[in-house]
Amino acid sequence: MKINLRGIIEDVDRHGNVRIYYRVKGKRKVRLREKPGTAAFLREHECAEAGIPYDGVVARPSPDSAKPVVARSFRWLCQQHFKRAAKGVTVDTMDRRRRILEEICTKYGDLPFDMMERKHVTALRDVRIESPGAANNIVKAISAMFAWAIEVGEAKVNPCNGIKRLKSGDGFHTWTLEEIEQFEAKHKPGTMARLALAIFMFTGLRLSDAAILGKQHLRDGWIRIRPGKTSGSSGVEVHMPLLSDLATELDSVAAGRMTFLVTEYGRPFSEKGLGNKMRQWCDEADLPHCSAHGLRKAGASIAAENGATSDQLKAIFGWTTSQQADLYTRAARRKVLAKDGAKLLIPDRSENKSVPLSEANLEKWDTKAENREENQIFTEKNGGPGGTRTPNQAVMSRRL
Repeated sequence: MKINLRGIIEDVDRHGNVRIYYRVKGKRKVRLREKPGTAAFLREHECAEAGIPYDGVVARPSPDSAKPVVARSFRWLCQQHFKRAAKGVTVDTMDRRRRILEEICTKYGDLPFDMMERKHVTALRDVRIESPGAANNIVKAISAMFAWAIEVGEAKVNPCNGIKRLKSGDGFHTWTLEEIEQFEAKHKPGTMARLALAIFMFTGLRLSDAAILGKQHLRDGWIRIRPGKTSGSSGVEVHMPLLSDLATELDSVAAGRMTFLVTEYGRPFSEKGLGNKMRQWCDEADLPHCSAHGLRKAGASIAAENGATSDQLKAIFGWTTSQQADLYTRAARRKVLAKDGAKLLIPDRSENKSVPLSEANLEKWDTKAENREENQIFTEKNGGPGGTRTPNQAVMSRRL
């Protein structure tokens, strides 16, 4: 059937299956998987047009859809933020933020946003207390919106100030050196798995950036890439020297390849596809608990333990604040301090032992005693200390 929507193209794979894609110049190519002609397909196309991931949710009219938005309400501030701050962050970041804030709006959207206090934010956070990571994301989304609102003059106070993050960890296991060696033993040099390992280990790139890394990012022995996660916010560019171990693996890459990592069909990986492939390679090496992100963490830990400063870690991994870097430098310092201080746990067992004096010490002691005795005799014969010769001169002359 002919689909009369902007950017829709059809492609037939080698098995004769028809695949539908959204493809518009200047935008990312997206495969559309919903059935054409359905409301879900229209929603999927709408997400592709907006440049946001398809959420699988089909918009349905609600009783409140025609209800006007209350001025200066929480929902009003959210809508302002979505419209006016969209260019300041990546599409994925704004999409995650939107889902969190819109869920809050379902219950509290009509309340005045300038009446929101810290206790209200913590109450919203604690609804997800069983999932610390998700709970922290609620605070993070609200804080980001209010930080923007203060910057543009819509708000005066950020109600999230002073709220501490819940301890959660990011859920990714940090690879050990033994696990890296186990992976290397399974996947030999020259394989795509081994190349992926080298890229993750010696660049510190995220999955999304490792998937697009190619020869266009190499210049004069340096890797230069703008991480996608911060391209819309800080715009920081990572400059990293091409280390010899990685250069050796890259020597096997075909000359005309646009990206270093490709599928078995010679096509670039998507972010999700590369993650799934790393999962497969890890499973083949009997490392089911390891992941691509865990290699990034391993690299940060190794660098910190080798003496990297917080600023050096920020430059390597593209972090714009010291919060993440400080986690690794603090952990490395604690490890070094523990190593240096562990010997202090060993008691000094020689403290209460008696050590006999050597014969040499006795001789010196006897010589000093003899000198004191002869000095006393000299003093008595010469009527006191006023003689013409010193006591030591008298002793020496008598010995001669």
